[in-house]
Amino acid sequence: MSKGSAYDPHRPARRPGGRPEEAPRYRVLVHRQYLGHWGELVERVGLKQAQQFWDHVSRTPGSPDPIASISLLKGRAGRPKGEGWSRTFHYRVSSSARIDYQYCDTYTTGPEGDPHPVVVILTINYSSH
Repeated sequence: MSKGSAYDPHRPARRPGGRPEEAPRYRVLVHRQYLGHWGELVERVGLKQAQQFWDHVSRTPGSPDPIASISLLKGRAGRPKGEGWSRTFHYRVSSSARIDYQYCDTYTTGPEGDPHPVVVILTINYSSH
């Protein structure tokens, strides 16, 4: 997410259970620190809920989800990571699984890059509050 850096810690977060029926609008990325947690998502919450999360953030990350609870984080944790980024969304996948993410409609990896919409998963937490 930091422009001008050759190091990018984010990796693609593939859709649990395989490709979606329709192409996603947003590319979903997860911080490499949470790749292991991402790999456990289906085991922890089930395939249906994992797909529901991915489908939501890949299509309409700033909208309410008709099934899940989503809120904006307050204070320092909720601040956008940079210009053009959303505030941090807190998505409750289940009673014991929460994912925080931000999205940007015009993300570029450098001054010469083409802008494209991305969602970055910032944290994945499997403990209860």
